[in-house]
Amino acid sequence: MLDDPNVIPKLFNELDFSEVRRAFDHAAASYDAHAVLQREVCDRLLERLDFMTLQPGRVLDVGSGTGYGLAHLHQRYTAAALVALDIAPAMLTAARARLPQPTWSQRARAYLTPHPSPLTHWMCADMDRLPLADNSINLVWSSLALQWAHDLDATLKGIYRVLAPGGLLIFATFGPDTLKELRTAFAAEDDAPHVNRFVDLHDIGDMLVNAGFASPVMEMEVLTLTYADLKSLMRDLKGLGAHNAAATRKRGLLGKSAWARLEQAYEIHRLDNRLPATFEVIYGHAWVGDKKRREDGRQVIEFNIETRRRKMGLS
Repeated sequence: MLDDPNVIPKLFNELDFSEVRRAFDHAAASYDAHAVLQREVCDRLLERLDFMTLQPGRVLDVGSGTGYGLAHLHQRYTAAALVALDIAPAMLTAARARLPQPTWSQRARAYLTPHPSPLTHWMCADMDRLPLADNSINLVWSSLALQWAHDLDATLKGIYRVLAPGGLLIFATFGPDTLKELRTAFAAEDDAPHVNRFVDLHDIGDMLVNAGFASPVMEMEVLTLTYADLKSLMRDLKGLGAHNAAATRKRGLLGKSAWARLEQAYEIHRLDNRLPATFEVIYGHAWVGDKKRREDGRQVIEFNIETRRRKMGLS
């Protein structure tokens, strides 16, 4: 936890975002074949929605990827309009193919009738700068995307801005122990960044409060994948588009001798003839109370805990 809760550090992910977009565009076709952990985390995040009685009119999926979570949201909230947002156009194309497409007559009715059927809107944009109106969304969902935010503090403030009073943010992201074995192995080779930096659970909680959210709930669990060799792990990361995109990364491939040293450094983690890859998964959700402003411009958050507990069936 931060020493002073009123001081929120500016934690920037110093990534080359043109490389991030390129990597995810390139990985769109292979992503689903490698996304075993991503689907598991998404399923666990979906289970958390079972305890929420919210029936949103508009749902925003931040970092929709190939649309696995989006398709489940489409089935769960049949009356809601969905907004799929991703930085990579090819990911949005893959997500669009996963969802049932409206017919021409359904599209016509959506534009011509006073109460149109909800459609899915596709938005290629940066999560740090959401191109959406204030108070226009009721539910923001994000499964394993917030770790790619350049400025997570600004991203959470932007999400708060677009959420209407009574709205919900629910997300999963990676914590600092993610790929700790790989980070340690690379550290034996050089001091250059090879594994992206991930934000601590407590810092995320502080950022949520600083953004204006009420009573954030944070959880953490550790999931471990195992591999026969290091090449298999690196192949998975590349297939997901999750390879090193640090702005100060070394360009080019590792030489044979450097790769051999990396394999040797990783071998110290081998257990039961398998190499582990640790993923620290952080789950969080937070509500938006009434949005008001004092005369001095400071924001006031009003949140009726008893009303929320009754809606969730907790009292």
